[in-house]
Amino acid sequence: MYFRTWMISFCAASMLFKFAGPKVNRIMHCKLEEKAIRDIEATNVVQQTSFWARVKNQQGLEPFAFEYAASEDLLKPASSGQKFINDDLLVLVRYIDDKHSVAYIPYGPVNEPDFENQGVFMEELAEAMRPHLPENCILIRFDLPWENQWAHEDDFFDERGNWSGPPSANQQEFRVNFKTNNWNLQKSRSDNLPTNTIFLDLNQGQERLLQNMKPKTRYNIRLSKRRGVQVKSYGMDMLETWYDLYRETSMRNGITLHPKDNFYNFFEIQKNTAKDINTHLLMADYEGEFLAAMFLVLSKKRGTYLYGASSANRRNLMATYAVQWEGIRLAQEAGCEEYDMFGAAPNANSGHPMHGLYRFKSGFGGSFFHRMGCWDYPLNQTQYNTFRAQEVNSQGYHVN
Repeated sequence: MYFRTWMISFCAASMLFKFAGPKVNRIMHCKLEEKAIRDIEATNVVQQTSFWARVKNQQGLEPFAFEYAASEDLLKPASSGQKFINDDLLVLVRYIDDKHSVAYIPYGPVNEPDFENQGVFMEELAEAMRPHLPENCILIRFDLPWENQWAHEDDFFDERGNWSGPPSANQQEFRVNFKTNNWNLQKSRSDNLPTNTIFLDLNQGQERLLQNMKPKTRYNIRLSKRRGVQVKSYGMDMLETWYDLYRETSMRNGITLHPKDNFYNFFEIQKNTAKDINTHLLMADYEGEFLAAMFLVLSKKRGTYLYGASSANRRNLMATYAVQWEGIRLAQEAGCEEYDMFGAAPNANSGHPMHGLYRFKSGFGGSFFHRMGCWDYPLNQTQYNTFRAQEVNSQGYHVN
């Protein structure tokens, strides 16, 4: 009911603000300075680290690092605004042709404003960033790690407690753009990184973690161990075996297959330059046959299950449960406080393409977290319209 009340109260005012009212001449509350990639501060979000910048640079994107200073009232309207909040921001620039580029912010900014100021914060950050980007940059895309504004509103849950997802893009834009100066933020056609995930709280003992799991998951972990499945951490020498499993999984589930070189870069970059990341290739085998594997990335106080793979053989040995439990254990032993399952269906709908991952990952316990997804701030509206139209047929991550 809250969303409907909010829309009735503000929809008309928002339309007048957008189409008829004068623009607000607001003093900028956000400053931004460039910094070296190597100087990005460590963070829980692996996609906002210097490690990620170098990985993506190897894939052809140009990384930019910034430090921003935002007055506290820009994020928290009720505050005095006398303090400043400082944080780093990784921006990846991709050239879509010889004349145009786009700026992409993976899971950033990390600092989350109160919901009524999220649009204002993105707008001011985008305008502060504009002069630092290539002149041919046509948009800034925020892939927001913030909790979805509609994730706790009763109107968006069914009688079984399943979240149905946010409202239409137009309705989302009304709320997010309210109070902005330019009314320029648009919901992207699709989302790049997963918007729905499950977080495990690692600030508890392993027995408590096991007790919080669904009984079948707990049983399968123990069954796998009894049947002799072993999980170990491997290095670059096992990447060929990993990639065979990963390719099989991608074909079986219809998900994007990343090039093999991407995974070699993970190890090369960590070995040579990265100090803020620790990567583990965990592989489960039974009598020499590898049945499941995963890339676990440890970043400050968070462990992230970044990539997974499994064989169609010997599914009765439950190797996927063994490798996931080992990842959770390693993250906890490394001092992490949370574990990100990194991608699942938003609810228990059996028709969703990621329903299998939902059943598997939700069995480990934890709490669902729904992110805001991708939001665009066009810098050149004409070119942006063309780019947006071309994106309609592009393949995206399973997030709906």
